[in-house]
Amino acid sequence: MDDHRIGRAPDYTNAALIMLGVNLTWVFVLIWAMWGMFASLLLAMALNHGITRLAQRAG
Repeated sequence: MDDHRIGRAPDYTNAALIMLGVNLTWVFVLIWAMWGMFASLLLAMALNHGITRLAQRAG
């Protein structure tokens, strides 16, 4: 029982970032199909603004 050492957890950062991109892409396509290009661009601008504000607060 004492011979089994706990190893390091695998790093899933790249996989999580890739899936974030995939999910973001299909959400933008869905919004574009339902409400048009303007709504999709508006959401993109809002997300960009929010990410920029978070980066300024953290740094």
